[in-house]
Amino acid sequence: MTLAHEKPEVVPAHNLSDTFGLLLTSKKHVADGIVAIELQDPGGGDLPPWEPGAHIELIFGEAGIVRQYSLCGNPLDRSRWMIAVLREDMGRGGSLAIHDHLVEGSAVQVRPPRNNFALVPGNSFAFIAGGIGITPFLPMIAQLERAGADWQLHYAGRSPSSMAFADQLVSDYGEKVRLYPKSQQQILGVDGVVASLPDETEVFACGPIRLLNEIGDVCAARHITPHVERFSAAQSAPQPVGEDTTFEVELARTGTTIVVEPGQSILEAAEAAGADVFGSCLEGVCGTCETRVLGGIPDHRDFVLEGSQKDTMMICVSRAACPRLILDI
Repeated sequence: MTLAHEKPEVVPAHNLSDTFGLLLTSKKHVADGIVAIELQDPGGGDLPPWEPGAHIELIFGEAGIVRQYSLCGNPLDRSRWMIAVLREDMGRGGSLAIHDHLVEGSAVQVRPPRNNFALVPGNSFAFIAGGIGITPFLPMIAQLERAGADWQLHYAGRSPSSMAFADQLVSDYGEKVRLYPKSQQQILGVDGVVASLPDETEVFACGPIRLLNEIGDVCAARHITPHVERFSAAQSAPQPVGEDTTFEVELARTGTTIVVEPGQSILEAAEAAGADVFGSCLEGVCGTCETRVLGGIPDHRDFVLEGSQKDTMMICVSRAACPRLILDI
C-alpha cells in the first residue's frame, strides 16, 4: 500500500511570530526524567491544525527564550496539544523550566506548529528512535496504522524505565515494535536493521547525534537517504560554499542595510540593528530562524533545508555566497 501525504508548506518562522497563550492542563511523569504536558486554549476553543512530525515553540521568561518540542498527541484532537520533555540539567533552561516551574494551571506562551519532519509517500516505513527521539514518531505511527500501511519501529534507550511510551507502544502494536534497553544488553544494531528492510523503505530517525551519525553512515553505504530529526548539530556541518567574509544584507521590510562580519551571524547582526528576528538552537537545526531570500545567493550551512529550499535560509548559521543578500526581514 502506498500512503501519500501532502507535505505542509514550509513557512519562514518570522511569519509565525504571533504567539498565543495556552493553559497547561496536565503534567505527568511518563519515564525517568521525562514529563508529558498537555496544553489547551483557556477558552476551550480549537487549536490550530497540525500533521505528524510537527513541533511547537514554547517561549520562556522575560528574555523570550524559545525552545522546540515535537507534538506527540493526536492530530485529530484539536482541543489539546501534547509534548514530552526530557529533563536536561546541563541544557539551556527550557526543560528545567518545564520540569521545575510549570504546573497545572500555568500559562504558557506558544508559537504555532511547524513541520520540517513530515511523513512522505511510501510503501514501507521504518522508524529508528533513541530516547526522547520517540516523540515525533507517535502520531506518525498512529496515522500509518489507521491507513493499514507497512511499518516497523526500533526504539533504543538506557533502560525500560527511561523509555517513554514503550509499554503502550508494545501493547498497541505488538511485534511491529522492537525495544532495545541497554541495561538488559539489548543493543540496536543499525546495520542489521537497515539490511533487513524491504526495498524502497522510507527510513525515519530521531535521537542522539551518535545514533543519527551511525544511521547516516549505514544508509549512505546502502544508497538510502534517511529522514532525520536532529536535536543538535551534527559533528560535521554542511560544506560551506566559501570563506567567512564580510557581506551586506538588505532588510527588505525596513529598507535597512546591515554589515555581517566574519564570525558574526546574520541573526546577530539583524538583532543588533533592532530587526524583528527569532532564533533558538543557533546551530541550524531547529528551523526557528528560517527566512525568505529575496535576492542574492545564500551559503547554506544548516541541517534543516538540506538544499531542498533555495528561496529560504537559516540566518543563525548560513551566510552569503555573494557580496549582498536581500532578506524578507
